[in-house]
Amino acid sequence: MQKEQAKDPATASRRGFFMGAAAAGAAAAAVTALPSINAPSAELNKLPPAPENGGGYSLSEHVKRYYQTTRV
Repeated sequence: MQKEQAKDPATASRRGFFMGAAAAGAAAAAVTALPSINAPSAELNKLPPAPENGGGYSLSEHVKRYYQTTRV
């Protein structure tokens, strides 16, 4: 007695899963292999200059409130 694999739903769903996984893998490989069309320029990633008189971090009311919410 031989089973027909086409009528077995488990075999069909497994086959569909592996075909989908192969297609997703091929699509991922194609996306990574394509050259970058819109590469971000280095000028966009520059940070603004630091303040002259120190500046930077300040313990404001907003920061104090945040620290209060993180206490356990």
